[in-house]
Amino acid sequence: MAAERVIQREHVGLRREVTVWGSFTWGYADVGADVYVALGLVMAAAQGATPLAFLIAGIVYIMVGLAYTEMAAAYPSAGGGQYFVLRGLGDFWGLVAGSALMLAYTVDVALFAMASAGYINFFFPQFREFHIPVPLAGSINLIWLGETLILIALLVILNIRGIRESSLLNQVLGALDMILETSIVVIGFLFAWNPEYFIHQWQTEFPPLERLLYATSLAVISYVGLESVSQAAEETVRPAAVIPRTSMALIIVVLLFALAFPVVSLGILPWHEVGGREGDPVALLASRLPFVGFLAGPAAAILAATILLISANTGVMGSSRLAYSMAQLGLMGEGLSEVHPRYRTPVKSIVFFSFISAMMAILAFFSGRRALEAMADLYAFGAMLAYFLSTIALVVLRIREPHVPRPYRMPLNLRWRGVEIPLLGILGIVGTGLMLAVVMWTHPIAQVAGPLWVAIWIGYYIWYRKRTGRPIWKSLPRDWIAEQIRILENSGEWDLLERFRIEVEHWRRSQKGA
Repeated sequence: MAAERVIQREHVGLRREVTVWGSFTWGYADVGADVYVALGLVMAAAQGATPLAFLIAGIVYIMVGLAYTEMAAAYPSAGGGQYFVLRGLGDFWGLVAGSALMLAYTVDVALFAMASAGYINFFFPQFREFHIPVPLAGSINLIWLGETLILIALLVILNIRGIRESSLLNQVLGALDMILETSIVVIGFLFAWNPEYFIHQWQTEFPPLERLLYATSLAVISYVGLESVSQAAEETVRPAAVIPRTSMALIIVVLLFALAFPVVSLGILPWHEVGGREGDPVALLASRLPFVGFLAGPAAAILAATILLISANTGVMGSSRLAYSMAQLGLMGEGLSEVHPRYRTPVKSIVFFSFISAMMAILAFFSGRRALEAMADLYAFGAMLAYFLSTIALVVLRIREPHVPRPYRMPLNLRWRGVEIPLLGILGIVGTGLMLAVVMWTHPIAQVAGPLWVAIWIGYYIWYRKRTGRPIWKSLPRDWIAEQIRILENSGEWDLLERFRIEVEHWRRSQKGA
């Protein structure tokens, strides 16, 4: 109970600080950093069609983003997608969504620590080019692997001691990053971009359909991170008003950057140069800009290394927060969510999931493939499975809980039997389902490791529920009306609370009449 009170006090303090700009930069520090990783990976696969891969993934991202915006504003709880799925689909599917998000968070730590080290090596070409032959695995860059493991260890130490990035730091880095990315795009288009060269690469270097689909599934990692905004919903001032503004701005800004970077790159450099720089593609592009390249390249590398490390730290924080949420909801034991009596941080979950991240990084380097690409396979699987279930939960919650006030609703709704069915939500289900199918078809690592990860979590869930005498396939009894009142009271949404109580009365009367 003492540990629970500590966490509650921390959340109350944070809730008073996270405003519209703070919420936006919090999300941007996570989502906006993804293009630093995705640009090289996607271009290596999509070649001249890289903008198309980002566009297709971006369309799916818009539908998922709108769904998350509605649910996070209506249910401002720290559980994020896992909470939405559990509330809409029940305990078992909540566990599946939680396992998918846990995979994404765990991979997040390894993937972004690896990418951060890659941008550090922009200043040390000899480290970037260092490889030694290893039987069955080809050649391995042990220096890059060592740097990745050191960064993961650093994040473990910082999180155990309770040190994490502040909202102010996120705001500063987010603003600097937007300025830098805008400068690269604007200067590139004005002084270096050649439309004829762009069209030439589009026409002559268009990949086969399978490679394009594979690249599209990789491009998804440019847009993953909206979860961080909903995870912070319980710590945000007036989430009903702030979250829709934050999410909509984030969707637009990130989509523009994700489309602009491949377009400007293909008009300046051959696709294979960008695709060949797995670790620091944006710094390479910035260094080739006229007039400012000698400054822009190093500046992009420093900022990218910093903001990517913060994104990796989001994975450490997210996994421990998710473990706490799942324990509170009866999906797993409380062992991993226990808070250290001295440091007041969930030490066990930090060490456990960071250790798994380190093992994933080692396996990625020894997989015989490009390390970042191997990690991106698993990242895409975890994210798309969670998003697929979340979009289903949106439609189900619209039907089951029409009495819950929704400060923001997805556009294009069809009224059916007194319920507004979100047409974009249904398209989101189709889009995320198809994207998940593409991931399973084109990603050899995800085909095995992804389902295996989920199966292990399901096995643990069955064992835990049996041991505690709880139902396995049925959900625990929960009073969602009382839960919604608690959420709205804690978030200070008094107008919505009064409206909710009125809507509940009307809903109960209609249920009796039926």
